[in-house]
Amino acid sequence: MRGSVALLGPAFVAAVAYIDPGNFATNIAAGTKYGYTLVWVIVVANAMAMLVQYLSAKVGVATGRDLPELCREHFGRSISVGLWVQAELIAMATDLAEFVGAAVGLNLLFGVPLFPAGLMTAVIAFAILALQRRGYRRFELAIAGLLGIVFLGFAYDLLNVGASVSGTVRGLVPELAGPDSVLLASGIIGATVMPHVVYLHSALTKNRIWARDDNERRQVLRFQRLDVFIGLGAAGVINLSMLLVAASLFHASGHPNIDSIEAAHAGLGRLVGGGAALAFSVSLLASGLSSSSVGTYAGQVVMQGFVRRRIPLFLRRALTMLPALVVLGVGLPTTGSLVASQVVLSFGIPFALVPMVLLTRRADIMGALVNRRITTVAAAVIAALIIALNAYLLYVAFTD
Repeated sequence: MRGSVALLGPAFVAAVAYIDPGNFATNIAAGTKYGYTLVWVIVVANAMAMLVQYLSAKVGVATGRDLPELCREHFGRSISVGLWVQAELIAMATDLAEFVGAAVGLNLLFGVPLFPAGLMTAVIAFAILALQRRGYRRFELAIAGLLGIVFLGFAYDLLNVGASVSGTVRGLVPELAGPDSVLLASGIIGATVMPHVVYLHSALTKNRIWARDDNERRQVLRFQRLDVFIGLGAAGVINLSMLLVAASLFHASGHPNIDSIEAAHAGLGRLVGGGAALAFSVSLLASGLSSSSVGTYAGQVVMQGFVRRRIPLFLRRALTMLPALVVLGVGLPTTGSLVASQVVLSFGIPFALVPMVLLTRRADIMGALVNRRITTVAAAVIAALIIALNAYLLYVAFTD
């Protein structure tokens, strides 16, 4: 058991990105506006995430390299530079969600003004990331601990609020309620299938355990499959809990004015009690701090892999956090900014998924761990669905 647990961890680091503050915004908005209607979107998005992260983990185990490195080697310099540029833009959208969310958490808990709270988030995120220099295990345990705080917070809120079993079951039937619900569905997928951790997961598994032959690689991959199931499964339960709390408390009781994270916090305190509001704000802070640290780590992997360059972490964080600080400093709506950032993220997903599908289907790269045909088809369908959804969003935006 001890040896098995030691092999787990990378998926928990990736899972943190799947429950970042952007998920709070999109899931609460979906539950408040549409009740249980979009439950199926969260379930489908989480299933997509499990397959995507499993393939990314397999890349590292099979090749000993991460996805950005393989893209640079097999797609040429011009394509790699293009992928790097878009990945950096996506990193800014990611940081927007993480910094704004953590800043809101600090504001709700301690009354810290949003702009100073954003700066404090950067300092704390660096402190968490510094654990990695003392061994990857300490960093993974810290991230898993923060993930556990988010899990317990929403478990507490869901137990206090309750949820309709019949409504949840009806929500598993695919249904949309107009263009606005499509925008939220895209945001949920963008907040669930995260491009930067698609790149990062392969870096976390490469050379983690030295495998001497294909049999040992298969054994390592089995543990990575279990890791993905547990880590991403926990993230899926948290996301579903967010929507169920909003649907059961705000939509069912006729509170359509709950249109922000701050309003959701106040609503929990007013309708359920101070304990529920406290659990919510602590979960939000833990989510923002942990996902911010993971985002910085992913940024280094992306730059190093695509263009063989490294810059100081402080400079990288300063550049990618600028949009978040602008939002906090100018006073733009925090929840609206979070939802918009998740929609932007959904547009970056194909640029991570398509290269991964193309590479993992090649036996000359993956060796004995090359994808089965059904796996490649499933991953290609996921990429096609996301691309089609984004195309529809563009159509709605320009024809409205």
